[in-house]
Amino acid sequence: MRREEVVHTCRWPSAGPLASITAMSSVPALVAGVLGLAAGLPGAALVRRHCRDRETPQPGAWLLPALALTLAVLWAALTLRLWPAHRAALPAYVAFGFACAVLTVIDARTKLLPNRLTYPAFALVAVLLLLASLVEGDPGRMVRALEAAAVMGLVFLALALVVPRGLGLGDVKFAPTLGLALGWLSWGTVSVGFVAAFLIGGLVAVAALLVLRLGRGARLPFGPWMAAGALLAVLAGGQIATWYGHALLGT
Repeated sequence: MRREEVVHTCRWPSAGPLASITAMSSVPALVAGVLGLAAGLPGAALVRRHCRDRETPQPGAWLLPALALTLAVLWAALTLRLWPAHRAALPAYVAFGFACAVLTVIDARTKLLPNRLTYPAFALVAVLLLLASLVEGDPGRMVRALEAAAVMGLVFLALALVVPRGLGLGDVKFAPTLGLALGWLSWGTVSVGFVAAFLIGGLVAVAALLVLRLGRGARLPFGPWMAAGALLAVLAGGQIATWYGHALLGT
């Protein structure tokens, strides 16, 4: 009997509720995907402007379709994730996804996360999350988001001081925005985003050493992996944290 109870608690949710949630979110997700395609145009313009200002070679014709497709998929996925329970927060996470996509391309091209994008991204996400907290009647979420932003900023600052070749000040300034978006959801989501960033970044660094034959002194941008880890955490961090607690900690 005991075994049957344990197996029952570890099962995934039944398909019925999940199917109804997906059906309820499908139309908003489709609309978000179409808007994401359109958002590729201003996103590409921001990338090209920054490359021009930094006197970096401009990306090729691939930039606009690649960025538009990325934003379409990302915005649709964020809508599917947030629409059922936190639709008031969707504008904040759409803006967050846009910032992550654009900053990823810029950092990959120039190895720099510009202040004129990271600072406004923080302010915009903070204001939108504050509004979402008020709409949901849960100001505690905003308090936690600000706490997570401070923790992420301090942790990345400490890491940048200890390992200056691994992280730059742009990464430090980007970290509080990640903390805001992750902390508003849960502390577990913050943990998943933090670990995922270094795990993905580490795997890419190893691949660069083995496949691209880059030297150990080569400096790779870390911003893209911070963004990838944060987006993974937003989309699936709660489930990952819950699985970790059940499978490894027995909680």
